[in-house]
Amino acid sequence: MKYPNTDVIWNLFRKLELYTKRKVENGGIGIDHALIQIEDTLKSCINYVNNLPEESDSVFNEPNSLDDIKKLRPDGPRKIWHDFKEEIYMDKLKGSFLARMAGCTLGAIVEAWPISKMEEWSKECNQPFPPTDYWTDIPDPDTVRYGVSKRKEYLRYQMDGVPVDDDITYTILGLLIAEQYGTDFTVENVGQAWVKYLPVAYTAEDIALKNLKKGIPADQCGEKDNPYQLWIGAYIRSDPWGYMAPGWPEKAAQMAWTDAMLSHRRTGIYGAMYFAAVISAAFTTDDLEEALRIGLTEIPENCTLAKEIAWAIQEGKNVHDYRQAREIVDNRYQGMSGVHTVNNAVLTIFGLMIGRDDLTKVLSQTVAMGLDNDCNGATAGSIAGALSGFEKLPEHWYAGFNDKVHTYMNDCREFKISDLLNRFSKQASFIWRL
Repeated sequence: MKYPNTDVIWNLFRKLELYTKRKVENGGIGIDHALIQIEDTLKSCINYVNNLPEESDSVFNEPNSLDDIKKLRPDGPRKIWHDFKEEIYMDKLKGSFLARMAGCTLGAIVEAWPISKMEEWSKECNQPFPPTDYWTDIPDPDTVRYGVSKRKEYLRYQMDGVPVDDDITYTILGLLIAEQYGTDFTVENVGQAWVKYLPVAYTAEDIALKNLKKGIPADQCGEKDNPYQLWIGAYIRSDPWGYMAPGWPEKAAQMAWTDAMLSHRRTGIYGAMYFAAVISAAFTTDDLEEALRIGLTEIPENCTLAKEIAWAIQEGKNVHDYRQAREIVDNRYQGMSGVHTVNNAVLTIFGLMIGRDDLTKVLSQTVAMGLDNDCNGATAGSIAGALSGFEKLPEHWYAGFNDKVHTYMNDCREFKISDLLNRFSKQASFIWRL
């Protein structure tokens, strides 16, 4: 896809701001009324763009309803295990959940940093890059993230528990949704849980949460005033569905769809369904490419995301490090938001294929690529950890967790990791009795 050049529009916005300020400074009259007219004009422009026709092939290949998505899937295993294999599951779950939290924590305090800035900071800290362990120092160490954890609490020698991040909070929230409403929960149930537990959200999630509080029906919250529908937010929430439906990628994707429908559409939904199915499949194999390809069987075969992921799996065989991965993605997706589903999904796949069964390499290379690198590190860790199991996760990645994880959810600020693992297992066993 090729994005249009919007520099002219941004330059006009800057001029408008400068002229408005100058007019105020010169004692201009009627500024407030003029701004109201300008706001109305901009809203009309947004409506005009939103109402432009779309290519019929694109609309047909990228539906939102689950029934229509299923009609467009390629053949797939749907359900791999014949029964719940608890012993295999618990080892892989532990590896997956811990590696997810490790990747997230490593990337959280350098989220969206340019590669050059991360490289320079590594030299300042006298650490290797890509990072093979947590950072030992960070700028603005006392700045608080999500109102809970100071930035210094993400560091190797000051960590006490998994510090707070939305990627991990949503993983736990998914568990709470299943526990409260059952694994056949609805979009409305997801909305009820968000209103109950989330004090804050961002981009598409922020829009959905605000729409919920305005009384908009949950299944419509992702539609209204939401320019972030294709961004990464839904797929960072996909992991619990894979955890709770191990060996059953169709069920994992279905739960991911229900969750994603609250805030996303089309590519945004497919990203959640894809990675939930990949994680589910990873409980049944140690073959990375097998799991990645099984994920493709749960989303529309000819949708944009499916095509780009299929390309990434093939291209990933020729990608050797984080710099090459990022250069390829920047060239292929010029103009795409740094928190879009497509480019971040591709980087995640590249990180997995570079590192393979070396979990440290998966985490370090993926985070080193930049863009939404805490999300990508978390997702890559989740998949690699499920493929390899707990025994292959080096201890230094979880030693500072001390069996606890922090969140920013209302009235649920700390959980025991061991308890969460048991609760995920309980939900998985419930699902396998269906």
